Parts: sequence; C-alpha cells; structure tokens
Amino acid sequence: MHGEYKMPGGKLIVIDLAVREGRLAGVQLSGDFFLEPDDALRAINAALEGRPASATADELADAIREALPAHATMYGISPEAVAVAVQRALHGERAA
Repeated sequence: MHGEYKMPGGKLIVIDLAVREGRLAGVQLSGDFFLEPDDALRAINAALEGRPASATADELADAIREALPAHATMYGISPEAVAVAVQRALHGERAA
C-alpha cells in the first residue's frame, strides 16, 4: 500500500506498507523532508511496524512521538502528518 501527504507549509511525506494479520508491516517512510539525527527515520518506521491497522491517526502520531529520540529535529514533517499518510495508504486515498 502507498500513501502520500503534503503537509501544509511542509514537505511531501510518502509511506509504503503492507498489512499482515491486521497489523502494519514492512513500513517504509520517505519523502522530501529532513530528520535529525539519521536514526530518527528508523525510529519512526519501527514505531509504526506492528501497530494495528485499525489504529487512529492520533494513536499513530502518539506512537511516533514516543519513539523519537528526545533530541530529534523534524523539518517539513510531523508525527501527525506521517499518521495522515499512513491513513491514506490504508484507505487507498490519493494525495490531494
């Protein structure tokens, strides 16, 4: 599944994932945003991996926020925007 979201005032967020046994699997976040440190991207992917496909956008954003290193800096991206991209992937919505 593939979802995209252009965060207002931010950058394009792209998520690719599968659903296995009702859970997110093979989660890969990409886009034209910037994250520091480099392991923040792995933290986001890991935070989403295994989450129920029925999770709300708020639940997904909370999971991402909790998984990010305290010193992480996000440019053009937010946990909420990633959650929107995930929801779009799950529901087959196209980027607006």
